[in-house]
Amino acid sequence: MRPVESRILISAPRAEVFGFIADISNRVAWMDHFLEDFRLTRVNPVGVGAGASFVVDSPIFPLRAEYQVVEADAPRYLRERGRIGRWGRTTGWSEWELAESYGSTELTVTVWTEPGIRWDAIKESWGARPWLRRQMAKSLRRLRKIFEEETTRPLARAAVAGYEPLKAARYGSEA
Repeated sequence: MRPVESRILISAPRAEVFGFIADISNRVAWMDHFLEDFRLTRVNPVGVGAGASFVVDSPIFPLRAEYQVVEADAPRYLRERGRIGRWGRTTGWSEWELAESYGSTELTVTVWTEPGIRWDAIKESWGARPWLRRQMAKSLRRLRKIFEEETTRPLARAAVAGYEPLKAARYGSEA
């Protein structure tokens, strides 16, 4: 699939926005409208190697995906690589670029995939690109809302699959 790009201007410092995006466990707070069953793949959800597995709830073909941060240049750039679909045949990337703009942050997200076989390419051609563009635009608006509006309730966070803090190596230790 050709790259899908979305951008937004957020009235918050770039380092603060980067810190929030780089923490994979925060993605549930603003991307849960199209990502389901979101689980972390390791206990530390920040930095290179942090990742998550989830189901992309697309209207025609829901797909299982697993993404991992492969490159991070704080507070400018974050790149993720993933495996999508049946047996992880399709490779996907997402790039998060943050630029300062007069005290605000301009966030640009680019997502693209390389189908593993012809059938995966055919499935993507059935409207995946416009659908993904709408979902990414909506998630960026929700992200801006987190930074620009006050909330009274805590934000949702993801957990590691099967990890229970009370059964950790040290009883009751924090992750």
